[in-house]
Amino acid sequence: MDIVKIKRRITFYQGMLEKLYAAYDALISGGVQSYTIDDRELTRLDLGKLSEEIERVEEKLAELEALADGAKSRKAVAVVPHDW
Repeated sequence: MDIVKIKRRITFYQGMLEKLYAAYDALISGGVQSYTIDDRELTRLDLGKLSEEIERVEEKLAELEALADGAKSRKAVAVVPHDW
C-alpha cells in the first residue's frame, strides 16, 4: 500500500474516531437519549458496542500511522505445538 492511500485512510479513520468520541460523550453525559452517526442511531444501551468500536478504530489508526512512519505491517503468525 502506498503512502497516499495510507494517509487517505488515516484521515478517514480520524474522522470516524471523532464521530465516535462525540457520540460517546453525548450519551455518557446524559444530555441526550439517542445520538445519530450518519444513518446509525445509538442509545445508552449501545455504549458497550460503541466503546468496542472506538477501541477497534484506535487500533486501526495506530497501525496505519505506524505504516506511514515506515513500520512494517503486522502479519498473523500461527503457533505450531511440538511434543518434545
